[in-house]
Order: sequence, then structure tokens, then C-alpha cells
Amino acid sequence: MIKKEKLNLTNQWDKTFPRSEKVNHKKVTFVNRYGITLAADVYMPKNQKERLAAIAVCGPFGAVKEQCAGLYAQTMAERGFLTIAFDPSFTGESGGNVRNMASPDINTEDFMAAVDFLSMQDEVDPNRIGLIGICGWGGMALNAAALDIRVKATLASTMYDMTRVNANGYFDSENSEEQRYQKKAAMCAQRIADLKADEYTLGGGVVDSLPEDAPFFVKDYYDYYKTKRGYHPRSLNSNGGWNIIGCESFMNQPILKYINEIRSAVLIIHGEKAHSCYFSKDAYANMIQNNKYSNNKELYLIPDAVHTDLYDGGNKNAIPFDKITDFFTTYLR
Repeated sequence: MIKKEKLNLTNQWDKTFPRSEKVNHKKVTFVNRYGITLAADVYMPKNQKERLAAIAVCGPFGAVKEQCAGLYAQTMAERGFLTIAFDPSFTGESGGNVRNMASPDINTEDFMAAVDFLSMQDEVDPNRIGLIGICGWGGMALNAAALDIRVKATLASTMYDMTRVNANGYFDSENSEEQRYQKKAAMCAQRIADLKADEYTLGGGVVDSLPEDAPFFVKDYYDYYKTKRGYHPRSLNSNGGWNIIGCESFMNQPILKYINEIRSAVLIIHGEKAHSCYFSKDAYANMIQNNKYSNNKELYLIPDAVHTDLYDGGNKNAIPFDKITDFFTTYLR
């Protein structure tokens, strides 16, 4: 028998976005194949009687379901889809005895477990399931789509390839064997330090206070995670961040190696002015290279938008929900 961990779920509405009167909302749990119980919010259109297409939503990397994943999920439910926004293993309200850890494998499995859950719901058509991954979970969603043939359509929004940024640094500025060696040495030393201290050391979330000379992308993150716009008490990025060794295995496990074998539909959206836009451009180019199924793939760049504009719209309605709705309506029919 598959056993669930007992989770402490919050009953009150504690999202960073207002509650919609157009959808029903409830909390659920499900278990991934590693036995970790995940917490999720279900959003379902009111007065819906037929089986629905469904979408599992997660991200950004270091965020919780009460932030922009929930916003995407609730908005897509308003547009006729049954959706879930879930917390990944070891974070938020989800289970896992060790906290603030990440894994390319386990977090890909989190998406696949969400597909398992949706496939078992009476209200869902199991042949019409899609994924939305935001920021670092955009890369994870593409990895899941490359592995899980049940996924019929995937949106990667303001995508990061977390394996690339961990191995190569931002903008590939640390892409050398020597620099990777130094990072590995620091991680190995930290493992021993954590064992001696009998606790994991946090790496720190988004910087606070904000230095005047901070790069724009740091200011961009601060403006979302550290202000009332997007702060949440369970968000790693809003608070103490991942454990220092929390993302160690991302350094040598590239997750996008087989995305050119994805047969199902993929839409990648990114802000044209986002510091992270190169992740999406490169992923799209690699995804369609030598792919017999490239006709259902699209890269859509949004003029004047920066990275976090696709978290919540950035006060300029930057998230192209009409296009996203058309995409899922077309490929989840």
C-alpha cells in the first residue's frame, strides 16, 4: 500500500493573488514514486459537468504554489481547465524529511506524479493532460515532457535550465573545468561542515537589503520576492533560500539532453528583455533540431518584458493568457 505522509496544510487563503469567484478551490495531496507526499491546490471551473482537460503547474524555482504557479493555475481554471498548482518535494507544504533540497530526478518525478494524480480524477479526461513550468520548473517541465508520453502539451514560461546555470554560472560566465572543480570542492567541504553541525546551512534567498549596484536581474527578483508583490512566508526565495548543497546534483545532470525527442506540443514564452531569455532561445533551437515533430513547437517572445513580468504580469499584463489558452485548447482537445 502506498502511504501518505501527514502534512500540515493551511486552510485559509494565503496566496499572493486574489481569489477568483469563477472557480472552486480545494487542497489535495498525492504521492510520487519516491514516497514523498506532495501538497497541491486544485482549481476547477464552477458548474462544469463534463470531463475536463487538466494542467499541472509548478514553479518558479524556490517559490511556492501560493505565488505565481497558483496564479497561472487559477487563471487557466477560469478559462475552462481543471488545474493543480503543487509544491515540489522538500519545499512549501509538501513532504520530504529533509527540507530545502532539489533534485533533477525527483523534481521531474514530481511533475509525473501530478500527471498520475490528474489521470485518476473523475473530472479529468486522462488523454488531455498538460504541464506548465515557470522559471526553473520550465526546464523541469520540458524534461518531464521528454519522459512522460501521457503529457500532450507543455508550456515553459520565463524558463531557466537549472542544470546549465548551476554548472556554467549565469550567462555561462563560469563554464570551465577549473571553475566547476572549485564549486564541487566547496560543496564537498560544505557536506562535512553540515554533518559536523548536524544541520544543513541555508544559502540565503534573494538578497536583502538590495545593494545599489546590484545587477538588474537581482533587482528584478527583489522586486517580486521581497516586496508585497510576491513575498510569501513559505517561499525559499523570499526567505532563507535553498540549502547550500541543495542543488549540488544539478551540476552534472543536464536535464534537456533529449528534448528534441519530444513529440507532443510545446510552447515556450519569454520576455524579450529578460536576463534569462537565452535559456529559452537555446532550448527551443535544441528542441526542434532533427526533431520529426517540430511543427507543434513554438518560441514566443514578449516585447519589453523582463523575467518576473511573466510571474504575475508585472503590472503590464505581460503574461499572454489568451495565447496560452489557445495553445492548450488546440492541443488538449
